[in-house]
Amino acid sequence: MKFNVSSTELLKGLMEISKAIPAKSALPILENFLFDLSGNILSVTASDSELTLRTEIEVDSTDEEGKIAVPARHIIDLLKELPDQPVVISTASDSAIECRWSSGNSVLPFFPAEDYPEIKGASDDAEKVTFPAESLVEGINKTIYATADDEIRPAMNGIFFDFDKESTTLVASDSHKLICYTTKDAKTAEKCSFILHKKPASVLKSIISKEFDTVEIAFDSSTVVFTLGRTTMVCRLIVGKYPKYRDVIPQNNSSILRIDRSLFLNTVKRVAVCANKASNHIKLDLKPGQMEITAQDLGFAIAAYEKISCDYNGDNLTIGFKSTFLSEILANMSCETVVLKFADARRAALIVPSEEDAESDKVCGILMPIMVQ
Repeated sequence: MKFNVSSTELLKGLMEISKAIPAKSALPILENFLFDLSGNILSVTASDSELTLRTEIEVDSTDEEGKIAVPARHIIDLLKELPDQPVVISTASDSAIECRWSSGNSVLPFFPAEDYPEIKGASDDAEKVTFPAESLVEGINKTIYATADDEIRPAMNGIFFDFDKESTTLVASDSHKLICYTTKDAKTAEKCSFILHKKPASVLKSIISKEFDTVEIAFDSSTVVFTLGRTTMVCRLIVGKYPKYRDVIPQNNSSILRIDRSLFLNTVKRVAVCANKASNHIKLDLKPGQMEITAQDLGFAIAAYEKISCDYNGDNLTIGFKSTFLSEILANMSCETVVLKFADARRAALIVPSEEDAESDKVCGILMPIMVQ
């Protein structure tokens, strides 16, 4: 193998996919990039066996094609220290590569490409969806914080992609809170779905840049492939059945609270400073025209109270929530006015943007209450 490439372009490509390189692996070969040079295109693969990232880098010239595995940490550390200039990378022996630049060179080991595990994508009969990049990033951002860390129910540890003929809904829940994000920008001919683990979901949104208009998705029962220009992400799906989330969305909560989202969020944060650190419980006392928010920690003899004006229509209600959950939901909404719909102190509250907001049909949250004294 021998090729000439810009050090900056090579580093940029390697950094894009380096998130898939494990810090330490039971399979040491995965601590390497797989270089596959064909013509003037260098295909580079990084994988931890669960998540694989692959990108194509255009090189300036190719003298000899080839396929080798190169130590990821060493090549990245070297390129980071080089100013932007052409570099020539070539195999110097049966086990070493040489990287030459204008004023020096470095020799690094390499390993046979045959030792690198084969990365399989989705099957030939995989479902295919074109998803607008902006909507995909927004959907992941709006839901990923609500995923769980549940060893018993692994399906709750990811984002559920629910495709339909009219729209697509991304769902995440940890059993205490549930968040749905719906977009009409992506749809399929037939109803289908998959569960994407939170780790690859986080990596996916980080590699989608503004230069991408759409993301091509292909998935079967066990694997999903995301294609963004010259970058591809392949990952295993969570196998399991996601709960029927639509069945738990309240439909007839008749007590309605409308309030400025920022005001509500900041008040909850202030009062929660005096909440019990183990439970983070706060209490809302709702009456027409006003809301009182209180918290206390009897162990440290501290308490907080604040009264704010609001638009509330319904019976007088006292209800408790875990402040961290309520703050998360409010912080991850971008609307000016938020609407909370209650049935009573024991049943879940529905949290949505106001009807006038552009997000009103996109995002909804459900938060389970806690018993308060």
